[in-house]
Amino acid sequence: MSVYPDEILAVLGPSGSGKSTLLRMLTGLSRPSSGEVLWHGQPLPGPCPNVSIVFQSFALFPWLTVLDNVQAPLKARGVSLAERMKRSLRILDSVGLDGFESAFPKELSGGMKQRVGFARALVVEPEVLFMDEPFSALDVLTAENLRNELLELWEGHKMPTRSILIVTHNIEEAVLLADRVIVLGKNPGRIRADFKVFVPRPRDRKDSRFLHTVDYIYTILTQPDIAPGPQPQPVGAAGAPPPPRSAYLMLPHARPGGITGIVELLVDRGGREDIHRLADELAFELDDLLPIVESSALLGFIVVTEGDAEITHEGRAFAEAGILQRKELFKAAAQNVPLIRQILRSLEAKANHSLPEEFFYDLLEEHFSEDEIKRQLETAINWGRYAELFDYDATSERFYIPDESSQPVLPAEASR
Repeated sequence: MSVYPDEILAVLGPSGSGKSTLLRMLTGLSRPSSGEVLWHGQPLPGPCPNVSIVFQSFALFPWLTVLDNVQAPLKARGVSLAERMKRSLRILDSVGLDGFESAFPKELSGGMKQRVGFARALVVEPEVLFMDEPFSALDVLTAENLRNELLELWEGHKMPTRSILIVTHNIEEAVLLADRVIVLGKNPGRIRADFKVFVPRPRDRKDSRFLHTVDYIYTILTQPDIAPGPQPQPVGAAGAPPPPRSAYLMLPHARPGGITGIVELLVDRGGREDIHRLADELAFELDDLLPIVESSALLGFIVVTEGDAEITHEGRAFAEAGILQRKELFKAAAQNVPLIRQILRSLEAKANHSLPEEFFYDLLEEHFSEDEIKRQLETAINWGRYAELFDYDATSERFYIPDESSQPVLPAEASR
């Protein structure tokens, strides 16, 4: 992938696809394990000399005033006091913080704190401004206001930067802001699409071209095993077939309650719904909705085609069943999920139907990171308990199959 001058590039992808890791490698904060990062055609040996980052968590120094926070990177670079004051006051004025120079972060709202983050990043006049989900910690109205202000600064050439790269999990945000969008896949992380957004600014969310682009991204993200179809003016790696999948299909991190909810919603809406419209009505972002959609499809309760979710016969039966019958249907469907099936078969092979958690860690460590193994097993436990297939005892750190007479395996029994 390349970052070009005079454009806003948005990087989208599901949780675990490596968006933030990619940002850290591009800024030189992390070294790639393979491949290379080039800055103006030369290998990047360490932290990039002329970029800035706006963080999701504001990352302000609470003991410094607004003015001192903005001056901090200039002071670190040895800029004189007079020049620091001049540049800091100018950039604070441009982001609407004139008059708040002596305030401390605790006195500011979330939106104003992020404005300080923008000012601090822009005051060093970066060639590339990196933004790591900068609006996700803000309420909806504040986030929308800041997006518009960012575009005003960019289009009015009021910010001293040549390019912006924004990592986001908000699809509409990407289409609203970006000149170009890269969509990542996961397990392993890879570029699934790279295309320009040919929607004139100011962009109207109800414009058919805007909606078409949003739907196209949803189609890519909800069909991870299918190469992207025709797209608006594609460039780069779009349409490339995905590499072979891991031997272990990644279990989406969704709870049975969320799966039940989306299946019931589809039945109520006649059995089919546009995923973008559903996300908009539920105020769900990418990392909220995709795992639920993927889980429902993995269990066979829905199918996803061209950005639409459609209920299956099994899904309709699940939605219309009573509590006990619903658990039985979930149980039957869950046994077709590779990780759930692997855990169940391993436990059934043991005479006492019990195995230490470490056993499953060893099975998965070749395929996932340590953090992802933990999340995979947590989700598997949640599904296994709901389906009454197996259980987990946190005290002894063991999986086991319960029966009418069994109790969780206690530490003293774990050694047997």
